[in-house]
Amino acid sequence: MLQIQAGQLELWLAQVFWPFVRIGACFMIAPVFAARYVPARVRIVLALAIALLVAPLIQVPAVSPFSADGIAITAQQLLIGLSLGFALQLVFDALTLGGQVIANSMGLSFAMNQDPLRGSGTPAIGQFYTLLVTMTFLALGGHLALIEILVQGFQTLPLGATGIGRDSLWGLVAWGSTLFAGAVTVALPGVTALLIVNLSFGVMSRAAPSFNLFAVGFPVSLVLGLIILLVGLPQMQDSFIELLGKAFVFLRELSQLPGA
Repeated sequence: MLQIQAGQLELWLAQVFWPFVRIGACFMIAPVFAARYVPARVRIVLALAIALLVAPLIQVPAVSPFSADGIAITAQQLLIGLSLGFALQLVFDALTLGGQVIANSMGLSFAMNQDPLRGSGTPAIGQFYTLLVTMTFLALGGHLALIEILVQGFQTLPLGATGIGRDSLWGLVAWGSTLFAGAVTVALPGVTALLIVNLSFGVMSRAAPSFNLFAVGFPVSLVLGLIILLVGLPQMQDSFIELLGKAFVFLRELSQLPGA
């Protein structure tokens, strides 16, 4: 008769549970996977399926998941997954921020729509940028590249109480500042052009106080803003692809993978 000891059951559980925690934590915050239109059940099933596939390929420490050391390992897997997902999500947030800055310059800060990715209200231009970069991300296979990094990371960041250190966390902070500087770069041409337009209307209103600035200035700013967006779309998409490439390099650095 087949007899299975409690320790063996805990080992089998840990072999699936800890990879599931790391992958599931990443999917909780990563772009596309964490979108509101993706049900939580789908994320859980996908994370569990990937964990079952990688479980036979990884080494599991002989530690009970319910012990103090097991809880420390669980916390470390949670931190690794959240760090990977957050680093990639920052790319999308940076481009969305750039779109919101342009929308404010166009006078469209009041034009709020429900963002299907986050479930919150965002300016229409920012939502347009978000949908555009999401389609670009999927077309480039970014979701598959993220899963590949997650799976390969179990070899370079094995299951254990040690993983992402202080230097990696500081690198994540520096990565965030770099991305938001990139958002300013994306929004700067449009904001500068619209600022010149608004300054011109300001001079005209001072020269002719009877000039109805709101009746003329708002439509002109809106039309010029849309033209600037149309002209700047290729540059914005190129900037996103460049930032996305840097993001995956950074994810490989966090996972200590070669080729970073």
